[in-house]
Amino acid sequence: MGGSGGRDFFIGRAPEDVSVELRKEEERTHDQAFDTRIAARLGDLLGDANRRDTRAISAAIDEIRNAMGAQIEGTLDPILGGSVRKHTYVDGISDIDTLVILRDPELRSLSPQEVLAYFLQRAQSELSGWEISRGTIAITFRKEDLEIQALPAVQEAGETRIPSARGDRWSKINPQTFLRKLAETNRRFGGKVVPVIKLAKIINSQQPAALQLTGYHVESLAIEAFKAYSGPLNPKAMLEHFFDACRSLVLITIRDKTGQSVHVDSYLGPASSKSRKEVSAALDRIHRRMMNADTLRSEEQWLEPFGGD
Repeated sequence: MGGSGGRDFFIGRAPEDVSVELRKEEERTHDQAFDTRIAARLGDLLGDANRRDTRAISAAIDEIRNAMGAQIEGTLDPILGGSVRKHTYVDGISDIDTLVILRDPELRSLSPQEVLAYFLQRAQSELSGWEISRGTIAITFRKEDLEIQALPAVQEAGETRIPSARGDRWSKINPQTFLRKLAETNRRFGGKVVPVIKLAKIINSQQPAALQLTGYHVESLAIEAFKAYSGPLNPKAMLEHFFDACRSLVLITIRDKTGQSVHVDSYLGPASSKSRKEVSAALDRIHRRMMNADTLRSEEQWLEPFGGD
């Protein structure tokens, strides 16, 4: 009785039709197995970031906040948190562990680098037991197995300003609005967008310097790329979609609707500039490599854009 369904499949069907259906089913099974193997490898790539001790990080941020209480107006803790693959720089607002809004009104007239120097000096004088270093736009705190990135900010006339992506000027932002938009996009897809952003940034870090996007830009592109996404909610499919969509998205300027910055992608010049076309071609190569690897079911080729460990 249990086998009758299998026999019914063949009744009234030409042998060649049955053969075609069996081949299709075999291909679907192979595709699923390939996707499962890629998903496992992507999980390994995200392992370090996902295993961060969130309780220890939260306690460390509280320690930093309490020690510098007199100098801090307020803080904001983004949703991604921490640098990707232990990078020693911060390339997007959602990569940091905390945004520190400094109180001293005199800081408003200083350059970003002068404010970083001030923040570093105050942190070193108020905190003990931490190794504290200064990057391009953020301060990194290290203790034992913990590494915390803190991005200093100043406020003027109700506006929040943080160092630009290259640390040479101030960018006016509305971080709450940006993070709310990013969190909304992530929540709409069951928390799957944030891991895709992290994976995309790993690939981005493997590109030649002239073709690398800033973290702000990657995050903004993700918001745009997943606006109307209706595909599978797995990291492989979503990463393929991200690079597919960004091949064209990068050619146009992103009007900042999130309040993140007025300089989301101005570093690439106007729409369809030479720089944008070069980056678009690089994103296209990544996407085509993934598609070719899908056809060949080659794990190594699909994962090649991530580089070596």
